[in-house]
Amino acid sequence: MARDLRKYAKNTTVQSVIGFVVILLFVGDGLIYALYGQGAAISGLLCILGGMLPILLIFGLLSLLDIIVRRANEE
Repeated sequence: MARDLRKYAKNTTVQSVIGFVVILLFVGDGLIYALYGQGAAISGLLCILGGMLPILLIFGLLSLLDIIVRRANEE
């Protein structure tokens, strides 16, 4: 029974990142909403998304480079 540890590691990483984002959005912004109201929650959501934008851009660029390198190695 062979196990693909790279696939497992990638799957675990993706699940961890998704879990972090869900907790950040629902718990973090939910607490802002509960303590300060709707206006502050909208501002908090914009700040959270603005802070995540550079991280998502870097992740997207690295994913694109990974795809390019994999296609180049196949040839």
